[in-house]
Amino acid sequence: MATGIAAARGWQPGRPSGPLGAHWDGHGVSFAVFSDQARAIDLCLFDPGGLREEARLPLFGPVDGVWHGYLPHAAPGLVYGLRADGPWDPARGQRFNRHKLLLDPYTREIVGRFDWREAHFGASPDDPLRIDERDNAHVALKGRVVSDHFDWGDDQPPKVAPEDTVLYELHVRGFSRLHPALPLNLRGSFAGLAHPAMIDHLHTLGITAVSLLPVHQALDEQRLAAQGLRNYWGYNTLSFFCPDPRLASGHNGLSPRDEFRSMVRALHRAGIEVILDVVFNHSAETDEHGPTIHLRGLDNSGYYRLRADNPALYDNFSGCGNTLDIRRPQVLRLVMDSLRYWATDMRVDGFRFDLAPALGRAGGQGFDRDGPFFMALAQDPVLRAVKLIAEPWDLGPDGYQCGQFPRGWMEWNDRFRDGMRHFWLRWHAEPGREEHQGLRGMFARRLCGSDDLFRTRQRLPGASVNYVVSHDGFSLRDLVSYNRRHNEANGENNQDGHADTLSFNCGVEGPTADAGILALRGKLQRALLACTVLSQGTPMLAAGAELGHTQGGNNNPYNQDNATTWIDWADTDADLLAFTTRLLQLRRTALPLGAAWYSGHADRLGLGDLTWLRPDGSELQGDDWGNGDRTLGCLIGQPGRARAPLLLLVNADTRAIDFQLPSGVWQCVLDTAQARGIGSWHGQGDVALTVAAHSLQLLAAAGSGVPAPAP
Repeated sequence: MATGIAAARGWQPGRPSGPLGAHWDGHGVSFAVFSDQARAIDLCLFDPGGLREEARLPLFGPVDGVWHGYLPHAAPGLVYGLRADGPWDPARGQRFNRHKLLLDPYTREIVGRFDWREAHFGASPDDPLRIDERDNAHVALKGRVVSDHFDWGDDQPPKVAPEDTVLYELHVRGFSRLHPALPLNLRGSFAGLAHPAMIDHLHTLGITAVSLLPVHQALDEQRLAAQGLRNYWGYNTLSFFCPDPRLASGHNGLSPRDEFRSMVRALHRAGIEVILDVVFNHSAETDEHGPTIHLRGLDNSGYYRLRADNPALYDNFSGCGNTLDIRRPQVLRLVMDSLRYWATDMRVDGFRFDLAPALGRAGGQGFDRDGPFFMALAQDPVLRAVKLIAEPWDLGPDGYQCGQFPRGWMEWNDRFRDGMRHFWLRWHAEPGREEHQGLRGMFARRLCGSDDLFRTRQRLPGASVNYVVSHDGFSLRDLVSYNRRHNEANGENNQDGHADTLSFNCGVEGPTADAGILALRGKLQRALLACTVLSQGTPMLAAGAELGHTQGGNNNPYNQDNATTWIDWADTDADLLAFTTRLLQLRRTALPLGAAWYSGHADRLGLGDLTWLRPDGSELQGDDWGNGDRTLGCLIGQPGRARAPLLLLVNADTRAIDFQLPSGVWQCVLDTAQARGIGSWHGQGDVALTVAAHSLQLLAAAGSGVPAPAP
């Protein structure tokens, strides 16, 4: 392999209309990078370890902002960086600094480790408007040219229908880090997630898609590094094309890229899709006080949104110091190229977009569902076919946009999350509050797909991603064990994370041996899980919810790469796991309800597709929805795959309630008052059935085809 000075022979123009980044074509390597305002850009070639510069070559151009070149006979393994020369004028938003070696934003593999040093900063530490002339090449990150070949074998994407999708949010490291069935060297890695023990758990549970917290190579913020902590969640992207090597085991000599692809292949074989949580709202370069790593040094005002009143500062819709300027064609291309790379070369099945409204802020600062980003996705033949999920809020003006995304998108529905917490938990923690009036109506609306958010824009119930807990906030067990956050370990004086937790500790803050409190906590967890899984929409479980995972009351463990966030498989709640498995089985056999809205209209036999009932069996009327009652029945006349009606009886009260059953023969197929959800009652209707406090029951009419629970 020719590298360094030998590889520099024959340096010639490349293809400015070709792909950006460094690409090997079998005969040589093409290089291309965008910068609209640079005066010159040099390609710097290094030895394989990235320690010694061996050649410096001026890129040709620019052609429509693209600087380019081609190295004949160069091959994968070549290590390189960039230097951009241009004006240093922070007051005008220009921050070129030829003394800083820059990382190619399109690189597929990064060489080196980023340590926080003053040499990484483009501005002087004494004066943010004065250029820093220290060279950082000896400590800067470099890119490595790679071959994208991978043997996918007979891999086929599962292509799970939206109405059948069950999402499972997990962190690659935390999910398998403590699993006893895995070899130590595989735990907490892509290879660990691909291990048969992990896939068997997901498959047996009934998961159709894993939603992975960010796997793009990320950077630990300077403040965290100084405290000996790390950005465990990974919402601080360094590279939009590189899987994070900290999530790779190196097993069998695989690169992080190939280990990730092997994981995708293994999950696909089990029928499980892979969704990536992606962060395109900001980069790890942070604000005007941050380091110069790539985009800032290549074309600061071309890649970032700068404040109109002071271009030395950044618009900060992300809360992380900067915001990528998706309005600019080159930034839109960067995002689209990254998504297409992960969907094609890495074969992922969809994306969850962190702080997604930031990507829809087009002409001004407002959100536009018809903006360039959404239009580009809708017209892309690859990306319009994958699952697209929005976190529908950011920190900019009018940042809350739940229900406002285009058709074809799913959205995290925090109204569902908060509504279910109010209905089952907050009422106990703060009884008598006026906001508890109308909980019954709110609960029914969330149970049926949140039509107030999604139906008016001709979207289907499956657009609502229904969840009660996620990575952000309490775990499910902690939600019923703590009234307050306990985030002292995060190093922010317990001021980080949501203060209003909408939780209920059931009488004791934290762990307890009180049997009554433990029983209540179990019932509330099961009720919340049941509502998540049985509601119309797309259910999402947080990893460990089915196991009884605790974070010790920490509701913002973004920097806790330890037992706080790692799933403790030795502490599995076997009953809760069996209950959740049963729940998902019921959804598969009876309730895939994401494809159509209920109308309330009766069929030719006079049975409505959905009828709301009082406990006495009569229909709920107008005034019933606004009172503080938290009991109701739901007769589902057209329940999806079930061949006969289903009846959901809900009792969030503190006392048992008798429900008058409709006529017919009924079988209780789920009772959340029982540790494993196994109901024992069956018989004729037109009788009263007692539903325990803090619980719900699901009954199936004779002939429904819904399997009775195993004893």
